Amino acid sequence: MSTRTIGLVGLVGLLGCLGAAALLADSGSADEPRGLAVQAGARDGWASRTVWACDRRKAVVVQGVRPDEKLSPAKAQQVADLLTDLMRYCNEEITATIGVDQVITVETGGRVYEDYVPGQDLPILQASFGEPTARERKIWDLELAKVVKEGDRLFHSDEIGTNGLACAMCHPDASNTHPETYPKFQAQLKKVALLRDMVNWCIQNPLEGKPLAYDDPRMVALESFILSKRAGTPLQAGKH
Repeated sequence: MSTRTIGLVGLVGLLGCLGAAALLADSGSADEPRGLAVQAGARDGWASRTVWACDRRKAVVVQGVRPDEKLSPAKAQQVADLLTDLMRYCNEEITATIGVDQVITVETGGRVYEDYVPGQDLPILQASFGEPTARERKIWDLELAKVVKEGDRLFHSDEIGTNGLACAMCHPDASNTHPETYPKFQAQLKKVALLRDMVNWCIQNPLEGKPLAYDDPRMVALESFILSKRAGTPLQAGKH
């Protein structure tokens, strides 16, 4: 595997006016990050499509595919496998380019690695395999505890209804909620429901309140509290 380094001045020179035009053509939505992933496709003049990993730090540029073109099943699987491979380096920003000749080039930290084979090591990066640090674990635990605490408060409050009732009046300490059994068919809703669907059903009926959006922070808090009371319980989706 050969290694070459591209400096900032060289990168700007390579882009030029044509590169900038290609960059805009391949940029996608206004909210999409404009990092090395887009530059990699623009630099070589190929029509390309960029696919991002869920952390928005890893990207795969597929050359020879238009930005609005759907990937073939085989190419989509290749991209997914490559993104999964790059996620070994959880905190790094990495762009891989699949050339029209199927050669994979990986760019990270200002360096370019050609002829990359998924699974091999990148010399300057240490694979972490997604293991969080002690500090990260502490931060995540504290953030979750904060949301659970708010869910506890809402569960015992009458503010999400209109008639003075609270969730805890029928479900003390979130008892008889069985969050581990969702999704399941619910006769009241006449459909397969998620836990949040039943939370809303209770808000609308016994509490006579307005349903919460799935991404409402109050819904997130309520679900977090209910699930926290059943921590460690095996999942039994569909059980009645």
